[in-house]
Parts: sequence; structure tokens; C-alpha cells
Amino acid sequence: MQDITANPDFSYLNDQSAIDGHSPTIRLHLWLEGGEGVFFGYGRLQLLDQIEECGSLKKAAEALGMSYRAAWGKIKQTEQVLGFQLIERVGCRRSGYRLTDAGRLVRDKFFEWFKQVECDARQRADEIFPWRSKSFGES
Repeated sequence: MQDITANPDFSYLNDQSAIDGHSPTIRLHLWLEGGEGVFFGYGRLQLLDQIEECGSLKKAAEALGMSYRAAWGKIKQTEQVLGFQLIERVGCRRSGYRLTDAGRLVRDKFFEWFKQVECDARQRADEIFPWRSKSFGES
């Protein structure tokens, strides 16, 4: 393996096929936290998406491979920090859950922020590295 510290501009890569053979994926871990710890991140975004898709917190948790109790705890922690409900019951006790307007807004705004940061990170990576990167969704 070549020592790149001697060639920080990647000039040692004079074979274009060596550069073209790499296509790294940008992976980001972004979350929001306060004194209470993490209160929103990509995992909670996925949980809210699944609740909306399944209409059930139990089914959403199962789809994500987590326990109902863990999913419930994450939702309740976020609701406590934010001061409003993310989900609400639909009909009677067994009818399930849906996102509140506020829950949908938080989810959508977090996703918008995540996509913008990912786009910025990808552009910067393409400026710095000789190979073309791709976003996680392109993998």
C-alpha cells in the first residue's frame, strides 16, 4: 500500500482506472441532542415513517427490529423535549397511531436538513478526493 502522506494531492494515482474503481458512499450520523440526550435523529425519522406507513407503533417497531417499549420510549422522550405530541391514537385503543401535524413537520424538516448536509458533504468530498462519491440512497 502506498503512503499517501507523501503525496497528499493523490498525484501517485496516475492510473485513471484506479480512481474510477472507487465509488465510496457518503455515510452520515446526524442527530439533535440536548441535556436530556438524543431527542431526534435518523432512527426516529425512520420510526415516524414506519408509524405513518403501518398505522401502528407495534408494527413500526417490528419493521425496524426494535421492541415496542424502545420505540415508545424514543417517541415519548422526543415529545417531552419538544413539548408536543408526535403521534396520536386513531379511534379506539386497538386502532393504531398516526403522526400529528407537528410530528410530520419535525420529521420532514429533519429529513430536509439531513439531505442538505449530505449533499454538501458529497460536494465537498468530490472537491477533495479524486474519486466520485455517492449518497447513501444511491448505494
